[in-house]
Amino acid sequence: MTRRFALVIEPAASDDPRSDFAGTFREIDPAAPALSVGEFSTQRGDGIFESIGVVDGHPQETQAHLDRLAHSAGICDLPAPHLEQWRQAVRVAASHCPPEGEGVIKLILSRGVEHGPAPTAWVTAAGAPDNAAVRQHGVRVVTLDRGYGIDTPARAPWLLLGAKTLSYAVNMAAIREAKRRGADDAIFVSSDGFVLEAPTASLILRIGDRYVTPAPNGGILHGTTQLSLFEHLAAGGAATAYETIPVAALAEADAAWLVSSVRLAAPLTAIDDAELSVDVEATASFNRYLLSPRD
Repeated sequence: MTRRFALVIEPAASDDPRSDFAGTFREIDPAAPALSVGEFSTQRGDGIFESIGVVDGHPQETQAHLDRLAHSAGICDLPAPHLEQWRQAVRVAASHCPPEGEGVIKLILSRGVEHGPAPTAWVTAAGAPDNAAVRQHGVRVVTLDRGYGIDTPARAPWLLLGAKTLSYAVNMAAIREAKRRGADDAIFVSSDGFVLEAPTASLILRIGDRYVTPAPNGGILHGTTQLSLFEHLAAGGAATAYETIPVAALAEADAAWLVSSVRLAAPLTAIDDAELSVDVEATASFNRYLLSPRD
Protein backbone atom coordinates (compact mmCIF):
# COMPACT_ATOMS: atom_id res chain seq x y z
CA MET A 1 0.00 0.00 0.00
CA THR A 2 1.60 3.28 -1.09
CA ARG A 3 -0.40 5.54 1.24
CA ARG A 4 -2.89 5.56 4.03
CA PHE A 5 -6.55 6.21 3.33
CA ALA A 6 -9.00 7.98 5.63
CA LEU A 7 -12.73 8.52 5.45
CA VAL A 8 -14.88 10.65 7.77
CA ILE A 9 -18.41 9.38 8.34
CA GLU A 10 -21.47 11.43 9.15
CA PRO A 11 -23.10 8.86 11.47
CA ALA A 12 -26.63 7.85 10.53
CA ALA A 13 -29.30 6.82 13.01
CA SER A 14 -29.58 3.06 13.34
CA ASP A 15 -33.09 3.13 11.83
CA ASP A 16 -32.17 5.33 8.83
CA PRO A 17 -34.06 3.74 5.86
CA ARG A 18 -31.53 4.70 3.18
CA SER A 19 -29.78 1.96 1.23
CA ASP A 20 -27.00 4.14 -0.20
CA PHE A 21 -24.79 6.01 2.26
CA ALA A 22 -22.15 7.29 -0.16
CA GLY A 23 -23.22 10.86 0.56
CA THR A 24 -22.34 10.45 4.24
CA PHE A 25 -18.66 9.72 3.53
CA ARG A 26 -15.92 12.27 3.01
CA GLU A 27 -12.37 11.29 2.08
CA ILE A 28 -9.71 13.29 3.89
CA ASP A 29 -5.96 13.55 3.69
CA PRO A 30 -4.69 11.18 6.42
CA ALA A 31 -1.55 13.30 6.81
CA ALA A 32 -3.48 16.54 7.43
CA PRO A 33 -5.04 17.76 10.71
CA ALA A 34 -8.56 16.39 10.98
CA LEU A 35 -9.73 16.24 14.63
CA SER A 36 -10.92 19.08 16.82
CA VAL A 37 -8.96 19.92 19.96
CA GLY A 38 -12.12 19.11 21.93
CA GLU A 39 -12.47 15.60 20.48
CA PHE A 40 -13.28 13.15 23.28
CA SER A 41 -11.43 10.29 21.57
CA THR A 42 -8.12 12.06 22.08
CA GLN A 43 -8.91 13.94 25.30
CA ARG A 44 -10.40 11.00 27.20
CA GLY A 45 -10.14 7.88 25.06
CA ASP A 46 -13.94 8.01 25.05
CA GLY A 47 -14.87 5.91 22.05
CA ILE A 48 -14.70 2.47 20.51
CA PHE A 49 -12.93 0.87 17.57
CA GLU A 50 -12.48 -2.26 15.48
CA SER A 51 -9.52 -3.49 13.41
CA ILE A 52 -10.43 -5.54 10.34
CA GLY A 53 -7.74 -7.57 8.61
CA VAL A 54 -7.63 -7.30 4.80
CA VAL A 55 -6.25 -10.12 2.65
CA ASP A 56 -5.76 -9.55 -1.07
CA GLY A 57 -8.22 -6.67 -0.93
CA HIS A 58 -10.87 -8.67 0.96
CA PRO A 59 -11.95 -7.40 4.42
CA GLN A 60 -12.12 -10.38 6.76
CA GLU A 61 -15.07 -11.15 9.07
CA THR A 62 -16.75 -7.81 8.39
CA GLN A 63 -20.11 -8.79 9.91
CA ALA A 64 -18.52 -10.09 13.12
CA HIS A 65 -16.58 -6.84 13.52
CA LEU A 66 -19.69 -4.74 12.89
CA ASP A 67 -21.65 -6.78 15.43
CA ARG A 68 -18.91 -6.24 17.99
CA LEU A 69 -18.82 -2.51 17.21
CA ALA A 70 -22.54 -2.37 17.99
CA HIS A 71 -21.99 -4.42 21.16
CA SER A 72 -19.26 -2.04 22.35
CA ALA A 73 -21.47 0.95 21.55
CA GLY A 74 -24.21 -0.50 23.74
CA ILE A 75 -21.84 -1.06 26.67
CA CYS A 76 -20.47 2.49 26.34
CA ASP A 77 -23.87 4.22 25.90
CA LEU A 78 -22.89 5.44 22.43
CA PRO A 79 -25.50 5.82 19.66
CA ALA A 80 -26.08 2.50 17.92
CA PRO A 81 -24.13 2.48 14.64
CA HIS A 82 -26.03 1.96 11.39
CA LEU A 83 -24.38 -1.30 10.35
CA GLU A 84 -25.14 -0.98 6.63
CA GLN A 85 -23.58 2.48 6.59
CA TRP A 86 -20.43 1.12 8.23
CA ARG A 87 -20.42 -1.92 5.90
CA GLN A 88 -20.40 0.41 2.91
CA ALA A 89 -17.59 2.44 4.47
CA VAL A 90 -15.56 -0.76 4.90
CA ARG A 91 -16.05 -1.55 1.21
CA VAL A 92 -14.79 1.90 0.24
CA ALA A 93 -11.75 1.54 2.48
CA ALA A 94 -11.02 -1.96 1.15
CA SER A 95 -11.01 -0.62 -2.41
CA HIS A 96 -7.99 1.47 -1.41
CA CYS A 97 -6.08 -1.55 -0.12
CA PRO A 98 -3.65 -3.42 -2.39
CA PRO A 99 -5.14 -6.29 -4.41
CA GLU A 100 -2.37 -8.55 -3.07
CA GLY A 101 -0.98 -8.82 0.44
CA GLU A 102 -2.33 -7.81 3.83
CA GLY A 103 -3.80 -4.60 5.17
CA VAL A 104 -5.85 -3.34 8.07
CA ILE A 105 -9.01 -1.22 8.22
CA LYS A 106 -9.82 0.60 11.44
CA LEU A 107 -13.32 1.72 12.41
CA ILE A 108 -13.52 4.46 15.06
CA LEU A 109 -16.65 5.79 16.75
CA SER A 110 -16.09 8.57 19.31
CA ARG A 111 -18.46 10.32 21.69
CA GLY A 112 -17.71 13.46 19.72
CA VAL A 113 -16.55 16.99 20.40
CA GLU A 114 -17.00 18.81 23.69
CA HIS A 115 -19.83 21.34 23.26
CA GLY A 116 -20.08 20.28 19.61
CA PRO A 117 -21.27 17.58 17.21
CA ALA A 118 -21.64 14.06 18.55
CA PRO A 119 -20.74 11.40 17.77
CA THR A 120 -17.80 11.52 15.36
CA ALA A 121 -16.68 8.62 13.23
CA TRP A 122 -14.02 7.72 10.74
CA VAL A 123 -12.42 4.79 8.94
CA THR A 124 -8.77 4.32 7.96
CA ALA A 125 -6.96 1.81 5.78
CA ALA A 126 -3.25 1.01 5.70
CA GLY A 127 -0.83 -1.79 5.02
CA ALA A 128 -0.51 -4.36 7.81
CA PRO A 129 2.78 -4.99 9.60
CA ASP A 130 4.74 -8.06 8.52
CA ASN A 131 3.71 -10.79 10.95
CA ALA A 132 5.32 -13.71 9.13
CA ALA A 133 8.03 -14.16 11.77
CA VAL A 134 5.72 -14.34 14.80
CA ARG A 135 3.35 -16.68 12.96
CA GLN A 136 6.22 -19.03 12.23
CA HIS A 137 8.50 -18.67 15.26
CA GLY A 138 5.98 -17.70 17.94
CA VAL A 139 6.07 -15.46 21.00
CA ARG A 140 7.07 -15.74 24.65
CA VAL A 141 4.50 -14.48 27.15
CA VAL A 142 4.25 -13.71 30.85
CA THR A 143 1.13 -13.66 32.98
CA LEU A 144 0.16 -10.29 34.47
CA ASP A 145 -2.47 -9.59 37.12
CA ARG A 146 -5.22 -7.46 35.58
CA GLY A 147 -6.12 -6.13 39.01
CA TYR A 148 -9.68 -7.38 39.43
CA GLY A 149 -11.54 -10.61 40.15
CA ILE A 150 -13.39 -12.63 37.56
CA ASP A 151 -16.74 -11.48 38.99
CA THR A 152 -15.87 -7.76 38.80
CA PRO A 153 -17.53 -7.08 35.40
CA ALA A 154 -20.89 -8.31 36.68
CA ARG A 155 -20.60 -6.16 39.81
CA ALA A 156 -19.19 -3.06 38.10
CA PRO A 157 -20.47 -2.74 34.51
CA TRP A 158 -19.41 0.93 34.45
CA LEU A 159 -15.80 -0.25 34.06
CA LEU A 160 -16.74 -1.06 30.42
CA LEU A 161 -14.92 -4.39 30.58
CA GLY A 162 -15.70 -6.40 27.45
CA ALA A 163 -15.99 -3.34 25.20
CA LYS A 164 -13.30 -2.55 22.62
CA THR A 165 -12.63 1.01 23.71
CA LEU A 166 -10.01 3.52 22.63
CA SER A 167 -8.62 3.53 26.19
CA TYR A 168 -5.66 1.26 25.41
CA ALA A 169 -3.03 2.77 27.72
CA VAL A 170 -3.23 -0.17 30.14
CA ASN A 171 -2.95 -2.70 27.30
CA MET A 172 0.15 -1.00 25.93
CA ALA A 173 1.65 -0.71 29.43
CA ALA A 174 1.17 -4.47 29.86
CA ILE A 175 3.09 -5.20 26.68
CA ARG A 176 5.90 -2.90 27.81
CA GLU A 177 6.02 -4.70 31.16
CA ALA A 178 6.15 -8.06 29.37
CA LYS A 179 9.14 -6.87 27.37
CA ARG A 180 10.86 -5.64 30.53
CA ARG A 181 10.50 -9.22 31.79
CA GLY A 182 12.12 -10.62 28.65
CA ALA A 183 8.92 -11.70 26.89
CA ASP A 184 7.11 -10.51 23.76
CA ASP A 185 3.56 -10.29 25.06
CA ALA A 186 1.35 -10.89 28.08
CA ILE A 187 -1.62 -12.91 29.22
CA PHE A 188 -3.89 -11.13 31.67
CA VAL A 189 -5.10 -13.14 34.65
CA SER A 190 -7.68 -12.16 37.24
CA SER A 191 -6.65 -11.40 40.81
CA ASP A 192 -8.45 -14.55 41.95
CA GLY A 193 -6.42 -16.77 39.63
CA PHE A 194 -8.22 -17.22 36.31
CA VAL A 195 -6.93 -16.81 32.76
CA LEU A 196 -8.40 -13.93 30.75
CA GLU A 197 -6.87 -12.72 27.46
CA ALA A 198 -3.86 -10.98 25.97
CA PRO A 199 -3.72 -7.17 25.66
CA THR A 200 -4.49 -7.32 21.91
CA ALA A 201 -5.42 -10.95 21.28
CA SER A 202 -7.47 -13.94 22.38
CA LEU A 203 -5.88 -17.05 23.88
CA ILE A 204 -6.47 -20.59 22.64
CA LEU A 205 -5.06 -23.65 24.44
CA ARG A 206 -4.86 -27.22 23.19
CA ILE A 207 -5.19 -29.62 26.10
CA GLY A 208 -5.13 -33.19 24.85
CA ASP A 209 -7.39 -33.27 21.80
CA ARG A 210 -9.52 -30.29 22.87
CA TYR A 211 -9.16 -26.61 21.95
CA VAL A 212 -10.13 -24.39 24.87
CA THR A 213 -10.46 -20.62 25.28
CA PRO A 214 -11.47 -18.59 28.34
CA ALA A 215 -15.24 -18.17 28.61
CA PRO A 216 -16.39 -14.69 27.54
CA ASN A 217 -17.01 -13.49 31.07
CA GLY A 218 -14.64 -11.72 33.41
CA GLY A 219 -14.52 -8.74 31.07
CA ILE A 220 -13.04 -10.63 28.13
CA LEU A 221 -13.40 -9.13 24.69
CA HIS A 222 -14.93 -11.87 22.55
CA GLY A 223 -12.42 -12.30 19.71
CA THR A 224 -13.69 -12.39 16.13
CA THR A 225 -10.66 -14.41 14.99
CA GLN A 226 -11.07 -16.91 17.82
CA LEU A 227 -14.77 -17.32 17.01
CA SER A 228 -14.03 -17.95 13.33
CA LEU A 229 -11.22 -20.38 14.09
CA PHE A 230 -13.40 -22.34 16.54
CA GLU A 231 -16.11 -22.64 13.88
CA HIS A 232 -13.49 -23.92 11.44
CA LEU A 233 -12.11 -26.42 13.96
CA ALA A 234 -15.58 -27.66 14.90
CA ALA A 235 -16.48 -28.10 11.22
CA GLY A 236 -13.42 -30.34 10.91
CA GLY A 237 -14.53 -32.49 13.85
CA ALA A 238 -12.28 -31.00 16.55
CA ALA A 239 -13.59 -30.50 20.08
CA THR A 240 -13.78 -26.85 21.18
CA ALA A 241 -14.85 -25.38 24.50
CA TYR A 242 -15.29 -22.12 26.41
CA GLU A 243 -14.24 -22.61 30.02
CA THR A 244 -13.32 -20.72 33.15
CA ILE A 245 -9.63 -21.61 33.16
CA PRO A 246 -7.51 -21.47 36.33
CA VAL A 247 -3.98 -20.15 35.90
CA ALA A 248 -2.61 -23.57 36.90
CA ALA A 249 -4.15 -25.05 33.74
CA LEU A 250 -1.66 -23.12 31.59
CA ALA A 251 0.97 -25.67 32.63
CA GLU A 252 -1.26 -28.47 31.27
CA ALA A 253 -1.45 -27.04 27.75
CA ASP A 254 0.10 -29.11 24.99
CA ALA A 255 0.15 -26.05 22.72
CA ALA A 256 -1.20 -22.51 22.79
CA TRP A 257 -1.78 -19.55 20.48
CA LEU A 258 -2.56 -15.86 20.59
CA VAL A 259 -5.02 -15.04 17.80
CA SER A 260 -6.13 -11.66 16.46
CA SER A 261 -7.41 -10.06 13.28
CA VAL A 262 -4.07 -8.76 11.98
CA ARG A 263 -1.41 -10.94 13.62
CA LEU A 264 -3.60 -14.04 13.05
CA ALA A 265 -2.31 -17.15 14.90
CA ALA A 266 0.97 -16.81 16.78
CA PRO A 267 2.08 -19.91 18.71
CA LEU A 268 3.32 -19.51 22.27
CA THR A 269 6.84 -20.79 22.87
CA ALA A 270 6.96 -20.09 26.63
CA ILE A 271 4.64 -18.98 29.44
CA ASP A 272 6.38 -17.40 32.43
CA ASP A 273 9.69 -18.91 31.23
CA ALA A 274 8.21 -22.44 31.09
CA GLU A 275 8.94 -23.68 27.58
CA LEU A 276 5.97 -24.81 25.50
CA SER A 277 5.98 -27.06 22.46
CA VAL A 278 4.94 -25.46 19.18
CA ASP A 279 2.48 -27.42 17.05
CA VAL A 280 3.95 -26.41 13.71
CA GLU A 281 1.39 -28.26 11.61
CA ALA A 282 -1.62 -26.87 13.47
CA THR A 283 -0.20 -23.35 13.39
CA ALA A 284 0.35 -23.50 9.64
CA SER A 285 -3.17 -24.89 9.16
CA PHE A 286 -4.69 -22.12 11.30
CA ASN A 287 -2.94 -19.38 9.35
CA ARG A 288 -3.83 -20.90 5.97
CA TYR A 289 -7.45 -20.76 7.03
CA LEU A 290 -7.19 -17.26 8.49
CA LEU A 291 -5.56 -15.99 5.29
CA SER A 292 -8.41 -17.37 3.17
CA PRO A 293 -11.31 -15.01 2.23
CA ARG A 294 -13.85 -15.00 5.07
CA ASP A 295 -17.05 -12.97 5.34
